[in-house]
Amino acid sequence: MGPPYGGADGSVARAPTSASLVPAWKTRHMRRRHLLALAPVAALAACTPEDPRSPASTGASNAGGEEPGTDPTTEATTAPPSPAELLLAELSPRELAGQLVLVGIPAGSEIPSEVLSEHHAGGIFLLQVWESADAVDSMIATAHEGSRPDLPPLIAVDQEGGQVRMLRGDAARRTPSAEELGAQGPRAVTEAYTSIGEDLSARGIQVALAPVADVVDPDLGRANGPVGALGRGFGTDPEAVGDCVVAATEALAAQGVAATLKHFPGLGRVEENTDFSAAGIEDPVTDAGDPFLESFRAGIGAGAGLVMMSSAIYPRLEPDVPAMFSAAAVEDLLRGELGFSGLVVSDDVGAAEAVASVPVPERATRLLAAGGDVVLTADASLTGELVDAIQDWADQGEEQARRVRESAGRMLALKEELGLLEQ
Repeated sequence: MGPPYGGADGSVARAPTSASLVPAWKTRHMRRRHLLALAPVAALAACTPEDPRSPASTGASNAGGEEPGTDPTTEATTAPPSPAELLLAELSPRELAGQLVLVGIPAGSEIPSEVLSEHHAGGIFLLQVWESADAVDSMIATAHEGSRPDLPPLIAVDQEGGQVRMLRGDAARRTPSAEELGAQGPRAVTEAYTSIGEDLSARGIQVALAPVADVVDPDLGRANGPVGALGRGFGTDPEAVGDCVVAATEALAAQGVAATLKHFPGLGRVEENTDFSAAGIEDPVTDAGDPFLESFRAGIGAGAGLVMMSSAIYPRLEPDVPAMFSAAAVEDLLRGELGFSGLVVSDDVGAAEAVASVPVPERATRLLAAGGDVVLTADASLTGELVDAIQDWADQGEEQARRVRESAGRMLALKEELGLLEQ
């Protein structure tokens, strides 16, 4: 995702400092940022030597009367269920299915009421250019008001820098393109993505649909339509791109924002853009041992919470099947070989030409069958049809029901990690 959109630039608006002006959902997000800041201190404290006066260090007998140096027999304990696990257990089939759809909302429009109240969409992502911080704040507040109070929406936005910045004006500061940042190196990436993370966090947005981890084929350069032509890639060297992806991922995390690595297994070797071109775009080179995958591996190692699948076809992985619908790409390569256990999301399945020939219900069920978790639709009118398809698919058998619950669990776990669920 991430077509270029024009718009004016400006400095970021700062959130009110009065606690009385901050809604509860934004307070939870701010609290998580505070806890992240304290994490290094807690880790240091955990590594300090034991108090020399403590029973463990002196060998004093414990309350049970055991001799010093012996371990008392204790019963095995089970950790209490997490907020995400508790919530997962009580969701209805409709709510489980709805959590697996993120809905695009264009600037200047409203969220159709049924998206959240009837279909229980897992969240929204902001489309087109939003130049007003007030408009963004109002939209996000509406999303929270329309959702079940204990099941708040995930809010995401394409904010890569350069041409692909959905937040502009006083909603977010301008940041350079990935191409510009890649030429300067990881330090510049850290600075830019710290700004992006600060701006998203100030607005109550938890997920950046960035960074682009695709390595551009040097033989294509600007002829690479979806990435190189728009300056969206950090470069043509897998190791250098990986360093930049790590810097971006860690900078976002430091601000309490989850990174989305895209577009797995890479769009750096194709010429046409899957957003605007018909189905059948192929990368004939990429396979499971491709060095271009190393930038994704680096981002996963840095803790990226989401990976967005490409809608191109990779014959050396699975012929004739777009990556987002390919078990070889999702389950075998991304989850198996690269060890990713987070949320796997589709590229747009609503308006993108690459999936126009696929029946709408199959756009959801084929992703789930391949091992993916969440579909993104830029067409909000498809929300009900997608949720219906997921719910019906879950009713087809135990394996389908397990997959839906597994993916809903990943969505809720991410929401908990990002501070959206009450502890």
